[in-house]
Amino acid sequence: MRLSILHDSTMLQRLETALREDVGTGDITTECTVPNDLPGEGIFTAKANGILSGIEVAATVFHLVDQDLVIDARYSDGMPVLRGAEIAAVRGNLASMLTAERVALNFLQRMSGIATAAASFMKLVEGTNVQILDTRKTVPGLRIFDKLAVKHGRGTNHRFGLDDMVLIKDNHIAAAGGLTAAVELVTGRLGPDRKIKVEVEVTSLNQVIEAISCTGVDIIMLDNFSIDEMATAVKLIRSRKPDVKIEASGNVSEQTVRSIAETGVDMISVGALTHSVRALDISFNITEKKD
Repeated sequence: MRLSILHDSTMLQRLETALREDVGTGDITTECTVPNDLPGEGIFTAKANGILSGIEVAATVFHLVDQDLVIDARYSDGMPVLRGAEIAAVRGNLASMLTAERVALNFLQRMSGIATAAASFMKLVEGTNVQILDTRKTVPGLRIFDKLAVKHGRGTNHRFGLDDMVLIKDNHIAAAGGLTAAVELVTGRLGPDRKIKVEVEVTSLNQVIEAISCTGVDIIMLDNFSIDEMATAVKLIRSRKPDVKIEASGNVSEQTVRSIAETGVDMISVGALTHSVRALDISFNITEKKD
């Protein structure tokens, strides 16, 4: 399948910034070693098993360097790839390919690593109806790509930014003078016709009881609860406020996520999806076009 350039203005601005950062005033090495009119082909190859994400982003990077480059993909974003699979071919000017290569690979490898991690967590909670959420723990300036990659791995995006929803955390509670006070300040400010959700973070069973006594809370986040405490909190919330959604957060790993899911929570947020992701190993190798 032939890929074309993305049209999202925010993504394009970020990619253009990345290219300016990398290329600067020019690709000196390529200009010295590669004839400007030399045609060829480059192949993206998976060096490990994983979930592909960022192939359209990589294609856009190549097009921003040289709009005449043609990118033919054998896989699309969200698809599993096995080690040795040829993901896509790039055809056209070799010098342009070499200039675009590193930025394209940076996005493709990072995004595929995130998608692979999200898919792994989703696999571990199969059968529980739990959503795996990302967080705002992303590389500054790359959030739009990080969160897209989570979706490619079948994860769910939590709030994109501070303006998406209300999330009352420990520092807000401290500044407001207490959990109930913080909730009342939020609901009073937003009014009865508010269209955004209100979530509150709790760190103890006493705070769970306080949160379910408040009016206007849509989601309760159980932060760093033990499995036993979490199970108790879920039962308590379900019995008193069955419409309130429950999120688990804090120290979630592949070893603990299944046990957390089995407590009955609705969502589990995993900061590691984006803040400490391991890039998927993908190579890009070129060959000169033979007549």
